[in-house]
Amino acid sequence: MEIAKMFIGTQEIILIILVVLLLFGASKIPELARSLGRGVAEFKKAQKEAEMELRELEKDIKISKEDKRKKLEKIARDLGINPEGKSEEELLEEINKAIAKKS
Repeated sequence: MEIAKMFIGTQEIILIILVVLLLFGASKIPELARSLGRGVAEFKKAQKEAEMELRELEKDIKISKEDKRKKLEKIARDLGINPEGKSEEELLEEINKAIAKKS
């Protein structure tokens, strides 16, 4: 389908307005418009709340990763391992080796 065919023209808008008038009558249109406005407002509110929750979750995940790194470094230091310049995987490997030696 071409993009030009997807746009609603003036004739289509007039037809939609006439159908709405026939279905609901002139007295119900303001009420329908208010309901539609409330629905849009509720949708936007829910969207903002979801975005805020997502930002909080991303923040929590970042904090969790930082906490994990700090805990690994503390354990490594307690075992006499220098954590500087090592990845988390390398630290875990060295921690496991140190624990195995002590066992």
